Amino acid sequence: MSPAPAPIDGPLARPSASRSWLDGDARLARWVGQPVQAFLAVEAAGGILLVVSALVAVAWASSPWRAGYHDLFQTAVSLRFGSRELSGSLTHWINDGLMTLFFFVVGLEIKREWVAGELRDRRAAALPAIAAVGGMALPAAIYAIANLGGVGGRGWGIPMATDIAFALGVVALLGRRVPAPLKVFLLTLAIVDDIGAIVVIAVFYAGDVSWAWLLGGLGAVVVVVGCRRARVRAQPVYVVLGLVLWFCTYESGVHATIAGVVMALLTPAVPLLDHLAAEDAVDTLEERPGLTVDDVRRVGFLVRESVPLTDRLATWLHPWTSFVIVPLFALANAGIDVGGPGFSGPSAISVGIVAGLIVGKTAGISLGAWLAVRLGIARMPVGVRPAQILGAAVLGGIGFTVSIFVAGLAFGGGRLFDEAKAGILVASVLAAVVGSALLAACARRSERTVEAVGATSG
Repeated sequence: MSPAPAPIDGPLARPSASRSWLDGDARLARWVGQPVQAFLAVEAAGGILLVVSALVAVAWASSPWRAGYHDLFQTAVSLRFGSRELSGSLTHWINDGLMTLFFFVVGLEIKREWVAGELRDRRAAALPAIAAVGGMALPAAIYAIANLGGVGGRGWGIPMATDIAFALGVVALLGRRVPAPLKVFLLTLAIVDDIGAIVVIAVFYAGDVSWAWLLGGLGAVVVVVGCRRARVRAQPVYVVLGLVLWFCTYESGVHATIAGVVMALLTPAVPLLDHLAAEDAVDTLEERPGLTVDDVRRVGFLVRESVPLTDRLATWLHPWTSFVIVPLFALANAGIDVGGPGFSGPSAISVGIVAGLIVGKTAGISLGAWLAVRLGIARMPVGVRPAQILGAAVLGGIGFTVSIFVAGLAFGGGRLFDEAKAGILVASVLAAVVGSALLAACARRSERTVEAVGATSG
């Protein structure tokens, strides 16, 4: 047994007075605070909260208290700027306001992956990118065929999306049964999928475009670029410019969440200071005899600047989007009465969505990956078999968050929206269950193969 680590003395020791309430032995901390803290540290926590929020929404909207659900999220909320007033329901502000932060974080992930992640190696990114294109095109085509000439034709973009939080949450629950390269494949696929969804929302689901407001938004973008070139580091400046861009985009008719993506793509993904320089500054601080608060503050600034701004913002905002905004979006939008018209029977909309997300996603992603490898454009990830790609393709059919978002843009509300939500919920549950079963079966088969090889060699 290794000896217990020695206690930390000196200035680095943590004084007992600084211990938080969660570190204590109070009954409430042990029974509530610490379990919640441990849950939030789990990789799948965001996906679990998303599912719980959706189940609560469905149960509430199907209960005798359904009127309270609709009254709450249809509550009128107004924002006044001088003589100008913006008004809408609570659901409207969640979708157009808070979800801008969700898409901002998605944009940060895209920027980071493009500059320093999997998308930087174009050959490594080719397999999930081509698979994602197939997983977007085929579901849209299946839905369009199912709704050809019908009232639901505008919803062809609904089954194109993959929910990153939900899908990766399922993968996290499977643990070591999913090889790390397959997780990277699914993450990269979902990111490329999000790029496609963002383009579809911006181009095909915009309202009547006001070019004057759009030019105003472009002006805000130009100012942001100018501030970056002038090396302006004051973050409040960019917050104000982001709000201006959001307002101009909102007024232009292009969906306001696109402003979040644009600001994210303008965020630097390369650190302003080399990490070696930051380490040298820390070493200098340790050797300085007369240490002052200003010295520590200056070195702290240098250390922060050695971390890309995309990483800092994503680290800060990701818990808010995963644990607050996306579950709140699900609570506000997933509510559907299971005894109402949405579940009264299959419709062209719900059938098109289920077929698109289950059949279209599975076939599109699998065929796209097979074609990319067959043509020599890409290669299979090390240690990943075609059957596992198939399982990941099924999980790609978990549309949920972005699918519901696009459904709201396509249909606004009412019976068509309820039918779309019913299809999305059914398809997402089926994709999660079937995809998990396939990946678990692949893991068991691999274990049996290893055991058989071990017995033969023994």
